[in-house]
Formats: sequence, C-alpha cells, structure tokens
Amino acid sequence: MSSNSLSLRNLAAAVVVGIGVLWASAVQAADTIKVGILHSLSGTMAISETTLKDAMLMLIEEQNKKGGLLGKKLEPVVVDPASNWPLFAEKARELIEKDKVAAVFGCWTSVSRKSVLPVFEELNSILFYPVQYEGEESQRNVFYTGAAPNQQAIPAVDYLMNEEGVKRWVLAGTDYVYPRTTNKILEAYLISKGVPKEDIMINYTPFGHSDWQTIVSDIKKFGSAGKKTAVVSTINGDANVPFYKELGNQGIKAEDIPVVAFSVGEEELAGIDTKPLVGHLAAWNYFQSVDTPENTDFVKKWQAFTKDPKRVSNDPMEAHMIGFNMWVKAVEKAGTTDPDKVIDSIVGIKVPNLSGGMSEMLPNHHITKPVLIGEVQDDGQFEIVWQTDGLVAGDAWSDHLPGSKDLKADWVDLKCGNYNTVTKKCGGKGA
Repeated sequence: MSSNSLSLRNLAAAVVVGIGVLWASAVQAADTIKVGILHSLSGTMAISETTLKDAMLMLIEEQNKKGGLLGKKLEPVVVDPASNWPLFAEKARELIEKDKVAAVFGCWTSVSRKSVLPVFEELNSILFYPVQYEGEESQRNVFYTGAAPNQQAIPAVDYLMNEEGVKRWVLAGTDYVYPRTTNKILEAYLISKGVPKEDIMINYTPFGHSDWQTIVSDIKKFGSAGKKTAVVSTINGDANVPFYKELGNQGIKAEDIPVVAFSVGEEELAGIDTKPLVGHLAAWNYFQSVDTPENTDFVKKWQAFTKDPKRVSNDPMEAHMIGFNMWVKAVEKAGTTDPDKVIDSIVGIKVPNLSGGMSEMLPNHHITKPVLIGEVQDDGQFEIVWQTDGLVAGDAWSDHLPGSKDLKADWVDLKCGNYNTVTKKCGGKGA
C-alpha cells in the first residue's frame, strides 16, 4: 500500500473522529438549557446586584434537583456588565448570540434595562427584570417582575401623607431615568393632592455620590418651615451609605424628617452601621421579616446555599424567584423554550410569592404584588408597619402623567405596549 493511500486513510479516520467529537459536543450542548444571568458583579451597583446573581444560581440549582426542565438540566451563564450601561447591551448580545441562552434574568438600573431593550427586540429573546422601576414602558420581550410606581412609590407617598401627616416633600434621587421619571410622576401626584409647588424640593446626584454635607443641610433647612417633612429617596447603589451617615451627622432623626427609600433593602443595610437609619422607612413588595411558611423556607434555603446563616434576602430576589418560576411554568406549558411560544404561554400564569399570595403575570407583562412599608431596625431588618389588603396589579403607564393616562399595554388581545384608548391606535414600540 502506498504512503499516499495510508495518509488518505489516516485523514479520513481523523475527519470521522473530528465529526464524532463535534457531534458529541453538540449533543452535550443540547442536553442543557442555558439561562443567562446579567448582573453587575463590580462597580457602583455590585453592592445590590451580586446577590441577584447568587439568587439565580440557587434557583437554577433547586430546579435541577427537581429534574431540570423538559428533561434537561439548566446551565447558568454568568456575565459581568460591571455597572457600565453600554456594556449591558454588549453582554446581552453575547448571551443570546454566542451562548444561545433560552432567557436572561438581569439588570438593575433603568439605564441598564433601556440599554438592552433593542437587543432583546432585535434578537427576539426574553428578559426578566426584577427591580422596581419608573414604569412608562411595556415591551413584548420583557417581563417586569419588580414594582411599577403604583406598586411602590404612590402607596409610599399615600402612607406618609395619611399616616404620618407629611406636608413638605423632598424628592431625592440618583441622576438617571428611574428617579427622574418616578419623581415626575410623584410631583404630578402630589400637586393633584393639593400640595403647593413650593412644598416640593427635588434633588439629583450622580452615581456613587459621597459628599452629602450641603444637600443634607439643605434638606434640614427645608424641613424647618414648621410643616412635617419627609424625604422620598430614589438614591441608588453605594451612595446610600454616606447619605444616611450624613443624616446622622447632622442630627436628623426619623421622627423629625423620615426617609422612605425605594432602593434600600436588607442587602444594602448588611455590613453597615444601621444606627443612623433606625426608624427610617422603605417601601417594597417583600421584606425578609415577612412571617409566612413560604418565606421561612426560602430564607433557610438561601442561607444554606450561601453557607452563611447571616445572609439576608431582599425584594428583588423574591422578584427573580417569581419570574424564574413563571418562566419554568411557561416553558413546561409550551413544551419548548422557543421565545414566541413562551411569551404566548406566560400570561395568566400564577406562582406563589413569599408573602403568602399568588402573583400573576398580566397581559401588560407586569405582575400582581402586595405593597409593604417597613421601618429599619437596629439589626438591619425591617418591621412591617403597613401593607395593602391584597395584591396590586402593576400598571405600565401612569395615570398621573398627561401623556400616559390614556395608554394601555396588552400583549394578548391588542398586541401592543402603548395602545391609545382615545385614538384607538397602537403607538408602535412598547416604550
């Protein structure tokens, strides 16, 4: 036999082996369903987002213990967009195109969510967004499992007005879309309730802001006019630590000027001195201190998973749990992870929340949630001081803004994220 025919035979054998290896790895890849996790593990938002990555890993591990999904194991794919808003879009594209994930769970700030929206629309993938936000949006490819303003901001203001007799309002936020839009809604709402404009002070600071002396001094002065004053805080990330510290430095106590925060939960309080915060408030849809069997079980599993008996749970974690369980049910119902079929299957699905109720996915891609007000305790936990009687349906478009009050989101019958009920027309994109 010639050396030429030997080398041809060897080449053919190598090709067969190569094809076998490729086929085996393709089969292996097809044996898992990949789930994307898109949360900042570094930068200013890591204080809040790292926990959500860990929560997703726990949920995926739990589901795999139950046998996975559609007979396959779930495989987490974790990326770090590093609190860099344009990088969120890049990492989302990578997860969908390169890693072929079936769905993505991620983002915290609205600017990061806005950054990825065109990617999910273009590539027709699914995002579950677990954090309270400003509303004014409903996208076909996004499921909003955090609170809309009518599930957090409005009830919090009502509580301060009715229960605490607040007459003057400081709307303090980080300078980006969520605080600005939320405060626009709150300002319109307060004015509709008869609050004069001069009794509303609005202030914005950049991400990571640390020098609060002047601003807190201004708040103190604003609160000394003889009318009960409160701060409604949409300050995000690690800027909260020096903000509360400065309140303490200037002797501002919760009984004088209470702060109700929308972005400070158990995770943000863990590991910091909570003395300056005691008595201040937060509005969420879940607190670790919720007394239900479901919550006791969840916290126990979380602390076992993290191997840390002091590890806290928080509201966006619960939102991820709800969203993840809804996605699992929708995939099972559809019999596939195909995005179009999952999007069609998920509306109407109900899963337990940790407060003892059943949260439902609505046609506007928001969910039903209870609203709770908690008071900070010296151990970093919250004592629940008020809650809604039942679950509140998330409203994508605010009733308090002129351009929004006539809009309706409905992806089942109307197939539209911003249907105008007056003109009977869809405005096009859902945001």
